[in-house]
Amino acid sequence: MAPGGSNYQDIGDSRSVCSDYGIAPESAEFKNSPFRKSAAVIGGKHGAGSNSAVHELLECPVCMNPMYPPIHQCPNGHTLCVKCKSKVHVCPICRHELGNIRCLALEKIAVSLELPCRYQIFGCQDIFTYHTRLRHEQNCRFRPYNCPYAGSECAVTGDIQYLVTHLKDDHKVDMHDGCTFNHRYVKSNPQEVENATWMLTVFNCFGHQFCLHFEAFNLGLAPVYMAFLRFMGNDDDAKRFSYSLEVGGFGRKLTWQGVPRSIRDSHKTVRDSLDGLIIQRSMALFFSGGDRKELKLKVAGRIWREPL
Repeated sequence: MAPGGSNYQDIGDSRSVCSDYGIAPESAEFKNSPFRKSAAVIGGKHGAGSNSAVHELLECPVCMNPMYPPIHQCPNGHTLCVKCKSKVHVCPICRHELGNIRCLALEKIAVSLELPCRYQIFGCQDIFTYHTRLRHEQNCRFRPYNCPYAGSECAVTGDIQYLVTHLKDDHKVDMHDGCTFNHRYVKSNPQEVENATWMLTVFNCFGHQFCLHFEAFNLGLAPVYMAFLRFMGNDDDAKRFSYSLEVGGFGRKLTWQGVPRSIRDSHKTVRDSLDGLIIQRSMALFFSGGDRKELKLKVAGRIWREPL
């Protein structure tokens, strides 16, 4: 279990294992990421950039995010976004007390601009009207991915290459090459485990990365184990692949075949949708053999590419 959760290995047993105002930048995609926020803002023409001086004018001095109408200003003309205005009482530049003054000139400039997507640094080449930027960026296929590690709340974001390195270096996740696997999950006193997440493993297969999850939780009143794969990439690419999982022993077998879910879908979303191999605790202990007081569950799997 992580933290303090279970690691697992090939056939080897695994034991459970910005400012003075205190307002953080709102762009969570780039928090703890190696990528700086693009000066670009906001449909869908394929095109060029814009004046960086205008970008600076439209950047809130408190949260450093782009400002959208309504844009407010202090009596001396210093601007800030509507969200930050509700959290501070004095101008962040001159410390003059804030009133309720709108900067109509800057609002008119904002709505007239056509600017690149902020994820241009990741590969998006479209430009958008300023006011429609957020709508596009919420679903931009080039937006950074969240860290797929499920053992703790990790706020790191980035592209796939960066996240693979992050998982290996920071979370000490096992990396395996190949499209077939055979792992054993071990836990003593499994009757005492109500909610547990085992250590993530990542497979390098067909030039992509797949995350294998395994955990215990209650499905209603029934304790179950669940295994599933997530694809490190977007949903369209994930649908090009399929996978199977299998557990068994003593003449019995459970199998699952499905499509890996993109890591755009959170670990909790996939688990709660029950999109994976579900094993009731009693059956898992039967497969484990012995006196059923220790979980020793072997999960075999295969990943393949679907024909175009």
